[in-house]
Amino acid sequence: TLGTQTDYRDGEAQTDPYSPEYVIPSGSVPELLTLATLIWGRGLPAGLAEVEMIERAREKRAWEAALPAVDSASQIAKRRKMMDDMERKEWAFREQEIEKLQEVRLEVLKKLLQRREENQNELDAKRLDDHWQNHQKAKEEKFKKIQHDFGLMLRKLIAKRKNVMGKLERRDIIKEYTDFASQTYAPLSRIGYFPDNHSERYVVKNFYLDTFAGLCELEASLPDSVTQVKIKAPKPKYTATKTGFIKRSAKLDVDLAKVHQ
Repeated sequence: TLGTQTDYRDGEAQTDPYSPEYVIPSGSVPELLTLATLIWGRGLPAGLAEVEMIERAREKRAWEAALPAVDSASQIAKRRKMMDDMERKEWAFREQEIEKLQEVRLEVLKKLLQRREENQNELDAKRLDDHWQNHQKAKEEKFKKIQHDFGLMLRKLIAKRKNVMGKLERRDIIKEYTDFASQTYAPLSRIGYFPDNHSERYVVKNFYLDTFAGLCELEASLPDSVTQVKIKAPKPKYTATKTGFIKRSAKLDVDLAKVHQ
């Protein structure tokens, strides 16, 4: 009634292929037992190299079976000659294996050197690109500065050209007062005008407000309606009786007037 789920696939949980027990009949040596050194992952499944090794083992067993017996001097010499030939053949085969191994190592070394050279080339290209970007940025900044200086000098030359002969121009009052950036509204300090100095001249000075005699004269000139206030008592809104109570009808009239508003 319960289900489980593992973090591994079935293929990851498989063990090596099973090798059953075996029994060898007496007097027989199966060829399959010569391959007992091959195990799964080391020789199995068999490839081209394993097949060549098996063929060499068969040839060696056939050669050992074909060796003459050591029962006479001629047979011993023949046997020694065959063994020398086989030894030379084995040494030649070992040399071929060594050469093949050296070729494989040489190919691996070539690939490593090629990969290192490619990485170095990429690093050099990136470094050159960064250097080029920095030069381009410095060039753009210098170009912007030259353009800014060019505009500044051009405006100065245009301003000098307006009065190239040194002639005086008449003052245009209308133009000065219509332009809020003119000297009339915003005088410059570099021509000798400091707006913070002499600020007291903008303070309003009046004889009628600063002196007592002026205040007396100002008060004497005002009409009586300003100095002598007449207050009228307001009329009561409600109709009251002689005892001071408000009549119910008067209160009802006031409430109706409020509702009507």
